[in-house]
Amino acid sequence: MKKYVILTITLFTMLIFVPTVFALEQSEEITVTIDGLKENFDVPPIIKNGRTLVPFRALAESLNIKVEWDDEKQIITATKENHVVQLQIGNTQAFINQIPTELDVPPVILNGRTLVPLRFFGEAFSCIVNWDNEARKISIFSPPKEMNVIGFYALGDRNTSSWTNLFQENYPETSTGNTDVVKEVALGWYSIDKEGNLLTKSSTGWQRPSSWEDVLVATRKYGLETEMVIHVTNSDATISELISNEKAINNAVNNIFQEAKLYGGVNLDFEGLGLKGSLEYLASVRNQFTNFVQILNSKLKQEDINLTLTLHAPNSAYKGYDYQALGRIADKIIIMAYDYGPKPEPIHLVRQAVERSLDFVPAEKLVLGISLPSETAESVLTKVGLAKRYNLQGIALWRLGLITEDVWNGLRTSIK
Repeated sequence: MKKYVILTITLFTMLIFVPTVFALEQSEEITVTIDGLKENFDVPPIIKNGRTLVPFRALAESLNIKVEWDDEKQIITATKENHVVQLQIGNTQAFINQIPTELDVPPVILNGRTLVPLRFFGEAFSCIVNWDNEARKISIFSPPKEMNVIGFYALGDRNTSSWTNLFQENYPETSTGNTDVVKEVALGWYSIDKEGNLLTKSSTGWQRPSSWEDVLVATRKYGLETEMVIHVTNSDATISELISNEKAINNAVNNIFQEAKLYGGVNLDFEGLGLKGSLEYLASVRNQFTNFVQILNSKLKQEDINLTLTLHAPNSAYKGYDYQALGRIADKIIIMAYDYGPKPEPIHLVRQAVERSLDFVPAEKLVLGISLPSETAESVLTKVGLAKRYNLQGIALWRLGLITEDVWNGLRTSIK
């Protein structure tokens, strides 16, 4: 009798717990990424009748799609540019630009959120959608977006030649190569000393090649904009001494102005300001640099020459830059969101750099700097996805000569 009771209890226990385990397997979390960036939802995706349903508004807004909800008719309308999509809760018929299309399963409301079939979401907004059943992961890749791509051009060896990487030919030959991806070339040929004299050869390796005029001819041939990059670090206080000396400032401004007439713009890459010092000292450094930039920009605008600033990110160790003031003056700002330590660069820190920059600089002026030695082909696309997500002007690649074929091809799938 005792054995019978034990067996009965065991069977009863199994009947209770088996469905629970099955339910847990069915409700196992589904991970969703857009352009490599993980999405966090207050209502998770679900599987219904073998179809995956995803939170519509959350995903749409991550892709900069405007969403409106008609509570009375229970109709959701999503608009991006001239593309309009309408769905109704419980209805398997949806409309894309007023053209009806059938859904595998109807939209549903779960905990106050509208969920729609994943396949429809992808087709409606020209996204590429991949489902990894084993990992229970949805990967969504947004359609190519028009944005600026700046390639830094610097002296390299035979294996890291900027010329060969851009034109896909050995110097002096050219072809279209990768000029279909790049829109601007930032020519890293200059430095400056504390007296304001332009240098075409620096101690940090930046120098202008003897064939520099051929580069200008070739870039113009393929319709690429150019800007002269002036790179200097403050390791020996060169920048600090320059921007605190009125005579040196005037000399620098006049020298840059004369040279800039050969190019479409000027790019100041003044690195290392504000690594240490009192709050009063750091405030003084910020004011001095802003003053220098303001004077230079006023001079450049006499000839309608654009000014770009390449700056450390706001979450870096360098505190010598007034991003708000500089954002008002410059035509664009490249944020060097890298050198955080780990490789690839941690996406949460890059995202933090972008968000902090946007507190001061309009998105249409902001360019995300990407350092190729720190990235893989996959991680580059995640950074590009970040630029797309926040509607930045574009990306800047350090540097031509280090961009692999996989990266070039990946950029073509994400940018137009």
